[in-house]
Amino acid sequence: MIRLSIFFDTILLIAVSVFFYLNVPVSSSSVIYMPQGSIKGIITYLSKNNFDINGLDRYILRLMGKPQSGWIDMGETQLTKGDFLYRLTKSKAALKDLTLIPGETMYFFIQDASKVFDLDTTALQEAYDRYAPFPDGVILPNTYKLPLGISANYLMQYLITQSMRKHKELAIKVLGRFDEKQWFRYITLASIVQKEAANQAEMPLVAAVIYNRIKAGMPLQMDGSLNYGRYSHLKVTPERIKKDTTPYNTYKYRSIPPYPVGSVSMEAILAAINPANVKYLYFVKAQNGQHIFSTTYKQHLSHIKKGR
Repeated sequence: MIRLSIFFDTILLIAVSVFFYLNVPVSSSSVIYMPQGSIKGIITYLSKNNFDINGLDRYILRLMGKPQSGWIDMGETQLTKGDFLYRLTKSKAALKDLTLIPGETMYFFIQDASKVFDLDTTALQEAYDRYAPFPDGVILPNTYKLPLGISANYLMQYLITQSMRKHKELAIKVLGRFDEKQWFRYITLASIVQKEAANQAEMPLVAAVIYNRIKAGMPLQMDGSLNYGRYSHLKVTPERIKKDTTPYNTYKYRSIPPYPVGSVSMEAILAAINPANVKYLYFVKAQNGQHIFSTTYKQHLSHIKKGR
């Protein structure tokens, strides 16, 4: 009888302890992103992202069911431990699309994100600046599915983290290693290629012109470099060239700008890394919207006259 009493007392103590443990208050984001993987891996992921969760929760989750992957709508930011774990397995977030097209700048992407998710543009810009290593070109072009109710901080943290992981994967695949400074020099060059090329086929040719001009000590003199930030969709005029004193002005400063001028596609990146083996130094837009390339200034002038 004594042993039986001890047994039931132990069971009762465990039950009471679990009850109180599951009622411990925890803080959460209103929506969180859950990766695919094992429960152990998910617990590690949450712990690394500053959620109050530990190894014991792993066993509780096994009883409740496996957490869902993707965006989870937690509903509230102040929950009990039990509610938090339960919602990981049962809740799902409503998603909306946010698209970044190749060549677009962060200025306009932030405007789009503000409209789609009803977020403050200043908060989005501050969050971007907090996590991104460069003013532009970090978030890769794509259509991202993100949950309604996401915060400006979480939105940018997620997009930049995912993109930087992809940048690293691409660098290792193409170059064999990831050196952030070297890689984003290619991204900067690619961002000009993205702005200047009329189509994918022209990208290696435009990249070759950039390299050839740098080698010859010539300024790039490319309008695309001045289509940065809020100027992404504006025609570059002689007056603009004269007044713009930023390092994006490749009419005044030699070599490429210090930062990307917009988002870049994989095709533009590959063109920047593997330019065409040609000696072109000039190009001008033809009436069909594509470009005519030339190796000498005399040829270039002739092509300009024909274009007119």
